[in-house]
Amino acid sequence: MAGKAFRDRLEALLAQADVRIGGDRPWDIRVLNEALYPRLAASGSLGAGESYMDGWWECERLDEMICRVLRVRLDRQLRPVRDIWLALRARLWNLQHRGRAFQVGRQHYDLGFDLFQAMLDRRMIYSCGYWRRAQDLDEAQEHKLDLIARKLALSEGMRVLDIGCGWGGALCYFAERYGISGVGITVSRDQYDRARQLCAGQPLEIRLQDYRELDGRFDRIFSIGMFEHVGYRNYRRYFEIVRRCLKDGGLFLLHTIGGRVSRTRTDPWIDRYIFPNGMLPSARQITTAAERLLCLEDWHNFPQDYDRTLLAWHENFMSAWDDLRAAYDERFRRMWRYYLLSCAGSFRAGVNQLWQIVFSRDGLPGGYRAVDIR
Repeated sequence: MAGKAFRDRLEALLAQADVRIGGDRPWDIRVLNEALYPRLAASGSLGAGESYMDGWWECERLDEMICRVLRVRLDRQLRPVRDIWLALRARLWNLQHRGRAFQVGRQHYDLGFDLFQAMLDRRMIYSCGYWRRAQDLDEAQEHKLDLIARKLALSEGMRVLDIGCGWGGALCYFAERYGISGVGITVSRDQYDRARQLCAGQPLEIRLQDYRELDGRFDRIFSIGMFEHVGYRNYRRYFEIVRRCLKDGGLFLLHTIGGRVSRTRTDPWIDRYIFPNGMLPSARQITTAAERLLCLEDWHNFPQDYDRTLLAWHENFMSAWDDLRAAYDERFRRMWRYYLLSCAGSFRAGVNQLWQIVFSRDGLPGGYRAVDIR
């Protein structure tokens, strides 16, 4: 499609979202390179992200623009032919098989501790905070951890497994606050090294390990922000492992981003630049995979809290940029900004959800008592 013809079509589509090309509102788009239009026609969402990284267009409130576009589902109307191949590839192959398990660790989580330390809270919790009564990011993350502890009814002496322990902040917090012991696993070498340092002196073991290699039995299991890397072909196996590792009467909490519809792959730009081989589960995919393996006890959704968390991370990242720029170039800055703000917009639009799901192994005598989430 010729550039002018596609520009006309794009302007008409954006009008549905009340977004203008060349407008003066914060969520309007300023085009700095006319080659943007054929690039979008050829590459869709991948081209949108890459062209932003290349400085071909600007938007002051990128998060709000993305939110408006997603609310009216314009992304469905701008899918290039290449997306058909990507969808077919995800259906034909297991993109999250064991041989690829450590790829996301190398590409994303090992980017640089200075980056994540500048962006995250003091405990280095890289997942959605809980903002109901929190005043800042540190409080939001601590309140989230306390919410998880209450849902799992953690108590002294329990042996706990953290599937995807990050830099060890959650497991270490639970050991200090609730007196638990346990094991944390990660596929990131940097997280493994730093989590071992953080947890030194606590009755905790940190492993550089894929979840498919897990063994042992635990009173409680939790997984915060890791399930997005499992992939739909592996969901059943994942829950089989959880069941195998969970003691009778035990509880498992799954904290994950979710999608409103069942898919087999993620956004092409996110896959290439942020989380390779990732994908968001749907409620149906989770419940189908867990059927006859675990008993669903509680389901809590709070996507608006991830919008606020991502904006806090973005503010921290931008505030620290003068210190980070020696190690990361301008294209990286734009990439990271696009990642954080486009994700914030997707939660605000209701496209992405944030779930905490509690399972028991085979039900609980007397039933599960949901905690107060106010």
